[in-house]
Amino acid sequence: MEQYSLQSHREYQQISQAMAYLLEHQQQQPELAELSATLGFSESHMQRLFSRWVGVSPKRFLQYLTLQRAQQQLAESNSVLELAYDLGLSSAGRLYDLFVNIAAVTPGEAKSLGAGIQIFYGWGLTPFGWAFVASTTRGICQLSFCETEHDSAPLEELNKAWPKAQCCLDETLSQQLLSQVFDGGNSQQPLSLWLKGTNFQLQVWQALLKLPFGSLCSYQFLAEQVSSSNATRAVASAVAKNPIAFIIPCHRVIRSSGALGGYRWGLERKQLMMGREAAFSERALNDRAS
Repeated sequence: MEQYSLQSHREYQQISQAMAYLLEHQQQQPELAELSATLGFSESHMQRLFSRWVGVSPKRFLQYLTLQRAQQQLAESNSVLELAYDLGLSSAGRLYDLFVNIAAVTPGEAKSLGAGIQIFYGWGLTPFGWAFVASTTRGICQLSFCETEHDSAPLEELNKAWPKAQCCLDETLSQQLLSQVFDGGNSQQPLSLWLKGTNFQLQVWQALLKLPFGSLCSYQFLAEQVSSSNATRAVASAVAKNPIAFIIPCHRVIRSSGALGGYRWGLERKQLMMGREAAFSERALNDRAS
């Protein structure tokens, strides 16, 4: 995994500002010169920085933000997703995806509120900004993005979920886990998740893990996999409560209209994830065709 420095984090913040500007002004289709001037960069620096982080140029990324492009991606993804679900395929083994094992919190463990359980936590830099990760011997139980180093909000969330657990700072373990998660999926060592949720939420999160890298799906499609199309609102609620960012890829779910929808860790971050995945997938297809 690339070691993400404070300079990298500053660059991420600049890219987030660039993406926010592109989203706000997508109807006007701003040119590179306008984007660069707004952020105070030269055109060459903006083009180089954006392409290095997102994988495509600002102009190409802007195409990914349009409703027309999103609707096209949804249509293209449907056949792939239907095949994946029909064959029972998971995301494991797919390009850039992670090997993930899931263990559900038992009713007894949930009732105990963490009594007798040790949870190790820490913060670190990722390609998508600062992140907080918490884990037990059973697996990762929380992965949250945050805006600053040692942001207290995710730790407070952890303590609220497990008020009787012994929570211990372990920066070494946290860095190891974040490296494994964000190394591009090159590690063959499986990741384990320890998930606390209702049966319905667990079904939705497991369905999310089947979404192939670079694909998109609608909330309605996801509802059809776990229940029926009438459960779209309940599915959206379960997606919003996903406790494991990035690994459980709720950033791949958008509205049937093609609108990006929300994201609990920030829309700019969702855009960056979607844009990078689309760029990597497109590049892989071109490499195979050549």
